[in-house]
Amino acid sequence: MTAIGRPTSFHPDMCEQAHNYCLLGAINDELAEFFDVSPSTVDRWIAERADFRDAVRSGRVAADARVARGLYARAIGYDRTFERSVVIGSELKPVTCTVHYPPNVQACIFWLRHRRRRTWSDPGRDATDDPSTQVDDFALLDAASESMRHHGGD
Repeated sequence: MTAIGRPTSFHPDMCEQAHNYCLLGAINDELAEFFDVSPSTVDRWIAERADFRDAVRSGRVAADARVARGLYARAIGYDRTFERSVVIGSELKPVTCTVHYPPNVQACIFWLRHRRRRTWSDPGRDATDDPSTQVDDFALLDAASESMRHHGGD
């Protein structure tokens, strides 16, 4: 029995490419353009191919986790330590300095309005949680801790 339609242009190497592109924030339309296929083809690959779906999902979760961690750090404030080499006298010596970045009010508001909608939403706005916009918090935590292990906490 032969399949109806055009042969697929899918190749297993596309999983890694999709994962890497999703790490950069790619959406399905951008994946379609990258692979030179229609958006419905990308949707079909995600629906029918577990390897492709898992690659796209893991790339997006890792990217979202890194951004969420960065937004959280901006919201609560953080310290960053820098090491530079300077000439003191006639010798080159390392100097360490710590810069404190205070909490950012806009980041706090953004975080709370999106994470605690019922409490922090704008008056008159529908504060119901839309399940299509919810992120699996445990997946984000796993990805963030994995990223911290590989990137030394940056």
